[in-house]
Amino acid sequence: MRIVNIIAYVLVILGAVNWGLFGLFDFNLVSTIFQGARTVGSVITYAIIALAALWLIISPFITDGVLWLKNHRAD
Repeated sequence: MRIVNIIAYVLVILGAVNWGLFGLFDFNLVSTIFQGARTVGSVITYAIIALAALWLIISPFITDGVLWLKNHRAD
């Protein structure tokens, strides 16, 4: 579960950087990489980032309010 949380954080940060670039400079990084906003690659990327954000929202409910990013050792 720790690996999934880290991957989700990285994806959400990349999505936030893309939104920041778009808002400040009118530059869409995902569209540039995949050569269009509605290409298959762009849509898949946007969907994966959205799923990562949803995971970060529901993950604390699954794990009793804790979002693990480190190895947890029960005492």
